[in-house]
Amino acid sequence: MLSSISPLGERARGSRWWLTTAAYLVGSLAGGLALGGLAALLGGLLPDAVRGSRWALLAAGGLLLLGLALDLRPGGAGVPSWRRQVDEQWLTRYRGWVYGVGFGAQLGFGLVTIVTSATTYAVVLLATLSGRVEVGFAIGAVFGVVRAVPSLLMARVRSREALHAVFGTVDRWAVPAQVVARVALGGAAVALLAAATGS
Repeated sequence: MLSSISPLGERARGSRWWLTTAAYLVGSLAGGLALGGLAALLGGLLPDAVRGSRWALLAAGGLLLLGLALDLRPGGAGVPSWRRQVDEQWLTRYRGWVYGVGFGAQLGFGLVTIVTSATTYAVVLLATLSGRVEVGFAIGAVFGVVRAVPSLLMARVRSREALHAVFGTVDRWAVPAQVVARVALGGAAVALLAAATGS
């Protein structure tokens, strides 16, 4: 969606980029809150003694390590996903703020679009394990906002050259972002395994 919602594209569609992007950010935050809150509500159905048990922590830590291993596989073959993606026809059918909210919510909810990293599943797992809605909201909010923030790189795009420069910036930051995600997955896995073993 980074290439679809740019000042150039919005101007051509008769929409205001800042409004569409604000809606996109709000939608992604709302999607993240919904994802984290729903997972925490489901986790809350389990007794605290089950969610906090040694076996639950070991299983969660193991799943995070499995996700990390899948993310590290060569050739880009990562975690299980599907080809569901946003409907680009929305761009011509609806006002900017409408598709901004819709695309953002899909991005923030994470599970209803292409899953590129195990961190998406980790958000659900950790929110579920917490069993507390406020914790689920916090995890989901961070997830939703972080996923949508790159759209702000488009703020000064006024030409095709500037648009391609943004793509270059995103490409340069792709590997560092992957490293941060993988370190976070590994760190969360180690923390859960350490809590399970009492060390």
